[in-house]
Amino acid sequence: MLAGWIADAIIGDPVWLPHPIVLFGKVIGRMERWLNKGSLRMLKGALMTVFLIAAVFAAFFYLFKWVDSINVFLGMAVKAIFVCYGLAGTTLVREVRDVFRAVDRSLEEGRRQVSRIVGRDTSQLSAQEVRTAALETLAENLSDGVVAPLFWFTLLGVPGMMAYKMINTLDSMVGYRTMRYREFGCVAAHIDDAANYLPARITALLMLIVSWRFGLLPFVTWFGRQQSSPNSGYPEAALAGILDCRFGGPHVYHGERFDSPYIGTNARQLTNDDMEKAVRINRRVEIMLVIMIVVILYVI
Repeated sequence: MLAGWIADAIIGDPVWLPHPIVLFGKVIGRMERWLNKGSLRMLKGALMTVFLIAAVFAAFFYLFKWVDSINVFLGMAVKAIFVCYGLAGTTLVREVRDVFRAVDRSLEEGRRQVSRIVGRDTSQLSAQEVRTAALETLAENLSDGVVAPLFWFTLLGVPGMMAYKMINTLDSMVGYRTMRYREFGCVAAHIDDAANYLPARITALLMLIVSWRFGLLPFVTWFGRQQSSPNSGYPEAALAGILDCRFGGPHVYHGERFDSPYIGTNARQLTNDDMEKAVRINRRVEIMLVIMIVVILYVI
């Protein structure tokens, strides 16, 4: 875990390096086009979801078992590589910084850059909305891209971590409430909600701890549970409270408008200083969580 986490902190996800999550996405895309038609869409989506999650866990479990039988140090190296693949902290920080730089140059460039990390339609976003979308994603993906993978690593090892990444990829591709995915992606969305339930709340709590803002707990609890998602509102509310800003509001996904509640009340303009403060919080949460996991696993 330590080797993989350090590798992610140093190199992130180089674009030239093949990534298993890209493969996950291609498999999901092909199966969705094949199955998401006709009748029984919810059943077909459920079967696809359960099959892919179980297949990923089994594949990595037996891969590591085979590699360990060859050489234990080779097994550790291979597992470290996949821990690095399973974490997205450094890559997301780079993307968010690129969004703020891009929108400072031009609004159109900012819209294009933020579209790389959000699922919503970005073509009509204002400069403030571009910056808001980037920081919302930074908070949400601190949970999805760092805390949750490490949480499932602690419980189920690297196979559990990679199975979680399949769950998260399924949700990001088919877990929408649009006409196309409402039935087919229903089970994938609910499994993702369950897998992220504890990690999202742990993330919000750690954000308050590392920023010494314990008084924001009622704020996070109130705004976190107002969102349609049972999880993403909590880390977003924590960051909104720490920055004293406002997140949320209406978004457009796949051509359909969704009116989400606002998180916070101070609709002030976001700045590069806010982004850098959010990045520091992310990094501190990562470090604190890794230390906690090392202690837990050592005691066990």
